[in-house]
Amino acid sequence: MAISYDLDCATETSTAEVAARLAEIGRGIGVFDATVTPELLVDPGANTRHGTWIRVARQGTPHPWHPVVADLGFTPTVSAAFRMAKDTEISDQQDDMLRLVLALLEQIDGDAVLHYQYEAIWLLRKDGELSLSENDDLWRPHRIPFVTRPYRRETHRFED
Repeated sequence: MAISYDLDCATETSTAEVAARLAEIGRGIGVFDATVTPELLVDPGANTRHGTWIRVARQGTPHPWHPVVADLGFTPTVSAAFRMAKDTEISDQQDDMLRLVLALLEQIDGDAVLHYQYEAIWLLRKDGELSLSENDDLWRPHRIPFVTRPYRRETHRFED
């Protein structure tokens, strides 16, 4: 089974605009090559330099028991999926994912959560405040400098 992460955002920014910003950020930091366009990120998705497949999608109206709605108190409108390649070092792919996500969050408004299959929350931005998981296995020392805005360390969980 593939390892995948999701960034769920409650933002007024459109799916197309999120994809455009993500493509621009990715090309700028060398995660994407010049062939990756916003349109590719929306359908069918695009691969990074390390093989991570990324797709940006509009979120339909979730059920009230959706974990993000029920446990975190916001309704996602746009999501980005990050499916890790099996034949490349996962840590390098996670580093790229974090660079992309953190830069994107600097450019879009609203609440957001980056999580691993509703099991582990890597980061949460709620009401403009950013919190990073206290799990040092996720936020290894070399990853902390990726964060350029104020944050606190706090662990959030989805209920079972």
